[in-house]
Amino acid sequence: MIDFKNMDRRRFMGLAGMTAASSLMLPQFARPAFGATPLAAVKEEDAVIGFGHVGPISDEGWTWSHHQGLEAVKAAFPKAKYLEVENIPFSADCTRIYRQMVSDGANMIISTSNYGDLIYEVSDRATDVAFMECDGHRKADNLSYYYIQHWFPTYVAGVAAGLLSKSGKLGYVASFPVPAVFCGTNAFLMGARTVNPEATLQTVVINSWFDPQGAKQAGTALIDNGCDFLFGIMDEAAYLQVAQERGVWAAMWNTDIRRYGPDAYVTSIVLDWNQYYIDQVRKRLAGEWTGGEGTLLPMGKGIDRDAWGAKVPADVVAKADAVRDRILNDGFNPFVGEIKDVDGNVRVKAGETMSPEALYTWDWSIEGVSGLKV
Repeated sequence: MIDFKNMDRRRFMGLAGMTAASSLMLPQFARPAFGATPLAAVKEEDAVIGFGHVGPISDEGWTWSHHQGLEAVKAAFPKAKYLEVENIPFSADCTRIYRQMVSDGANMIISTSNYGDLIYEVSDRATDVAFMECDGHRKADNLSYYYIQHWFPTYVAGVAAGLLSKSGKLGYVASFPVPAVFCGTNAFLMGARTVNPEATLQTVVINSWFDPQGAKQAGTALIDNGCDFLFGIMDEAAYLQVAQERGVWAAMWNTDIRRYGPDAYVTSIVLDWNQYYIDQVRKRLAGEWTGGEGTLLPMGKGIDRDAWGAKVPADVVAKADAVRDRILNDGFNPFVGEIKDVDGNVRVKAGETMSPEALYTWDWSIEGVSGLKV
């Protein structure tokens, strides 16, 4: 039995991602699965919008980015009432909190992490309330999910890593063996191998999303093993600080935290939910919001690489950004077979392109990645 109470936010989301079945999605899509009727319009002054977070809004990472989205919504619709709850656990308390939002008159509830059945118990009963679940997989007439196509800016960061690394040994500080991590490590190495075909990626899993001591130890071990470029998906800056101290490069996730390692900082995979949240709330108020959709925000509209670090050479910036431009302007998708897993098995056939859904739920490592197992 899954222990929801002790399960981490994205560990739960990852398990859901590896087991759920979802429809094929297009890069900039919002495909209704049910032909649902839009929920009734709500006057701004009568609207109650609820936001639920797994962590604190001060984390400078995942939850902070969603809180910025809420602040943008408040600025756009100042007459509405807003409910915001931090640190929602994976337990019956989660269900209670969302039920309370409904009791408090919420017309729309945005869960910034995947809570599965803990929130569906509420959404199934409150059919006149719009529910949105970040990194979810279930759809209903009053429920949609959304996430970001992080694999594209990660691929771009990988190109920069391949150019900057002298050893060809890249390191990754991982949280848990979940799809976001599998996809991130694979995309990163694939980008690096376009400029250094012999590059490898060593991964250390620390079983946490926020563990400065664990991330510091992992970063140190990777550097001691010859890695001269660190990447990861943590909600804090510990391994960036290690990179700064040891004189190697590092790329980050969630936000711009270069101040913790200005000389080592290359870029970050940055999140921006602001416009998406404004658009969704606007639709809800106008009576245009429907459930049954799954949305993956594309690069440039919700996720992108951060501004390059001050020490990154101009030629590296130019080459990496040329790839970014191809993705943004030409629809370039680098995730095309033949792609083999770590055991040499062909997982993506020659000429076959991985769909957004396949990338979203990726749960195996490509050749060249070590240390990551389900």
